[in-house]
Amino acid sequence: MTDAKAPVTADSGSDQLTADFPLPKTGWSSLSNRLLVRISGPGTDKFLQGQFSQHLDEVVTGYSPRAAAATPKGRAYCLTRMVRDGDDVLIDLQHDLADAILTQLRKYLMLFRGTSAETVNEGGVMGLFGTSVASALAGDGLSELNQPGDTVAVDGGFLIRVEPTADGLDRFELWHTGPGQTALDDTDEHPEADWQASEIAAGIASLTEQTREAFVPQMLNWQHVGGVHFKKGCYTGQEVIARMHFLGQLKKSLFRCRLASAEMPQPGASVQADGRSVGSVVNAVALANGTCELLAVLRHDAADKSLTVDGYPDVALDLLPLPYPVPEREKSPQTDT
Repeated sequence: MTDAKAPVTADSGSDQLTADFPLPKTGWSSLSNRLLVRISGPGTDKFLQGQFSQHLDEVVTGYSPRAAAATPKGRAYCLTRMVRDGDDVLIDLQHDLADAILTQLRKYLMLFRGTSAETVNEGGVMGLFGTSVASALAGDGLSELNQPGDTVAVDGGFLIRVEPTADGLDRFELWHTGPGQTALDDTDEHPEADWQASEIAAGIASLTEQTREAFVPQMLNWQHVGGVHFKKGCYTGQEVIARMHFLGQLKKSLFRCRLASAEMPQPGASVQADGRSVGSVVNAVALANGTCELLAVLRHDAADKSLTVDGYPDVALDLLPLPYPVPEREKSPQTDT
């Protein structure tokens, strides 16, 4: 595991490269860090219902909600989206975590004879900035994509509206599942780091080896992006996740922040206030203006304090707006337990 204190610079050889600033208003990025997995067979829905925080009745043609898979202690080890493709369901995984996630899921999949989880070898994910590329792909179908999760089938795959950035930039994902994908204009291609920065600006967390199984999904604001269904039946980790929700025990959540440094803190780096840890970095990306933006899980009662990141004691961490409300911050118990 990488030392959480070690900074990552844009020139250090890390796969976290520098994103443009400001972000592009149009174009696309190829997301090489994402792969698609197809769940198929007679037990597809029952298997997924027992492992993920989303109700499979909500995963329908035209709507593709987010979901999380958690340990029995309620700690998220997978953040994904579910897309209905006929009788199958597609999910997306990060390449560096995919083997570990599939190993975990297949422990339960063994109970469902004839049901499989296989990588879509010809598939992939692209992130689209603005509406122009999405319009070219979907035509009149773009009018059906009004809310995050709304989905239309396009040549060779699916087009999904995802959450906008805090600045109101519309965003979409193209999940292509095989031959027939519409060619995209190479002149409109942007670095993958630009999409990573737009994810942070949209308040969408992703897990890493350092943060896998570190957070309950609500700490990552997953309920506010439609990823937790609190009225479904039992699934692995459900007891902890539901208790935190219904008893109002959430004392930490995801914040968007800016660090006035070209160096990026590693995921898992401690966030400090008054000489003690009050949270940790989830994701970070360097920007071309010499700063970096990050998502961090922080204690609600520390949000109005002077914050720094471990390894950057002289650089203040400033809070930035998210594109969605987090009402738990207003009613969180102000205790130190």
